[in-house]
Amino acid sequence: MSTGTGGGFQDPPAEVLAEAAAAFGLLATPARLHIVWALAQGESDVTGLAERVGGTLPSVSQHLTKLKLAGLVRSRREGRRQVYLVDDPDVVTVVRLMVGQLAERAGYPAQGLVRLRELGA
Repeated sequence: MSTGTGGGFQDPPAEVLAEAAAAFGLLATPARLHIVWALAQGESDVTGLAERVGGTLPSVSQHLTKLKLAGLVRSRREGRRQVYLVDDPDVVTVVRLMVGQLAERAGYPAQGLVRLRELGA
C-alpha cells in the first residue's frame, strides 16, 4: 500500500478529511440527503420541504438545523418564513453526481442529474 503521492495527488490534511467525513456523515441519512437534493433544485421553506420529502415539520426542521450548523445549508428570512437553500455549488454537484450515478445504475431515467461523463471524468 502506497503512502506517497502516487499519481501526482497529495493526501489532504487530517483536518480536511475529518471535515469531509462529517459532511458525508450528515448526508448519510436518506431524509437529509433528500432535503439537500430538494434544495439543490431550488430554495424552499420547511413546510414545502416537509411535503416534498414526506417528513413531519419537526423532523425536517431538526435536519435543517443540523445541515445549517454544518454549513451545508443556509437560510434567509422572507417575511415570516424562513427560506432554506444550499449555497455551495460543490455540495450540489456532489449530491447530484452520486444520486445520478446510482439512479442510472438502477435503470432509472437520469434526467436533470449530473453524470460522471458530463464532468469529463
